[in-house]
Amino acid sequence: MRHVATRAAGPLRGEVRVPGDKSVSHRAVLFAAMARGVSHLTGVLDSADVRSTLAAVHALGAGVGISEAGGGSLDVTVSGWGATGPTEPDAEIDCGNSGTTARLLMGVLAGWPVCVTLTGDESLSRRPMGRVTVPLSAMGAEIVTAAGGRMPVRIFGGGLHALDHESQVASAQVKTAVLLAGLRASGRTVVSEPVLSRDHTERLLPAFGIEVGRDEDLHVCWVEGPAVPIAADVAVPRDPSSAAFMVGAATVVPASDVVVCDVALNPTRLGFLRVLARMGADVEARTTGAAGAEPVGDIVVHGGTALRGVLVAADESPSLIDEVPLLAVVAARAEGTTRFEGVRELRVKESDRLTAVADGLRAMGVSVRTGDDWLEVDGVAELHAAELDSLGDHRLAMTYAVAALAADGPVGIERFESVGVSYPGFLADLAALGGGGSR
Repeated sequence: MRHVATRAAGPLRGEVRVPGDKSVSHRAVLFAAMARGVSHLTGVLDSADVRSTLAAVHALGAGVGISEAGGGSLDVTVSGWGATGPTEPDAEIDCGNSGTTARLLMGVLAGWPVCVTLTGDESLSRRPMGRVTVPLSAMGAEIVTAAGGRMPVRIFGGGLHALDHESQVASAQVKTAVLLAGLRASGRTVVSEPVLSRDHTERLLPAFGIEVGRDEDLHVCWVEGPAVPIAADVAVPRDPSSAAFMVGAATVVPASDVVVCDVALNPTRLGFLRVLARMGADVEARTTGAAGAEPVGDIVVHGGTALRGVLVAADESPSLIDEVPLLAVVAARAEGTTRFEGVRELRVKESDRLTAVADGLRAMGVSVRTGDDWLEVDGVAELHAAELDSLGDHRLAMTYAVAALAADGPVGIERFESVGVSYPGFLADLAALGGGGSR
């Protein structure tokens, strides 16, 4: 689907509630499927990716009841398999476009005596799986991949032994897969990483009765196995990565006043806010409570402040990697050069986002330079009309729509339907703030 996004007719104003957090939604569903008993989950994101996880656990024997709750969310009841374990499915499990579904399922399945094949769409089949399959194989699982350690992946689970895994990348998916496999191993399974990645798993597993040890200073966490999760009721908070697009839109449209309400304010997800503040944006996060083991609150944005280029260091990248394309758009409207370091991970997302966002911004008239793991954006740039391709990447599609709000002409965006992966109501929410932004 081609979408034509246009310049904002005026300031963005009002309150918006983005849908549930995708990362927490995946984990809540998977942990509930692993648990003994019945879990009740509210605020689960209704998106293509999360639907892939729901279908997967159902195919593996979990009882799943789904009702639409409005606002892009689901109420979900999951009857877990507990100590009995998953059942071997009759067919391959299609993970769609969801890397989280695929990688976390590998950890879930590694310790059970079942044979399961995981597949995905063309985009997911290009993404690296070796970072997960290698440690799981070291724990004792038998795993066969396609060439280059990619999907499809066939898992022959079984008896596992505990592992002390030193991850070479700061990846919450790798960390979670190994920890979940560790629940089927005897002894302590430890994961260390170079920089702290998202810690949703460490926060949420205790709600399901699983103690997680942590040393945040050393970026280390661990579990003791074998252990079986216990059913829990979880309220999924709203997604800060989805909120980032509304925050970014309000930042680049002068005189905007926007409040994004009831958002998860997990510090490992708020790197984008810290960078925006350094750039001079008038943004503030106000904690009001908690949900799904996460701090929750509002993000308040006042647009139109003068912005300046900044250095985003490599150790900041894990806390904002999904928001780099959006921040690059904001950087184009800032005085001076903004440099992002340590962003190689963008090359193995749903697309090569590093190359793609650079090409997209150049097409809009922005001076951009890239290297293997860095990106530089020069501002202040006038954003021009352009024809862009999202490459089927939801975050690129929304990034280009935000850029169009400050452009001097319409921006055509191919494959815009990809927003359904994480934020199906994106255009409606943007329009409700007065952005218009389409035709």
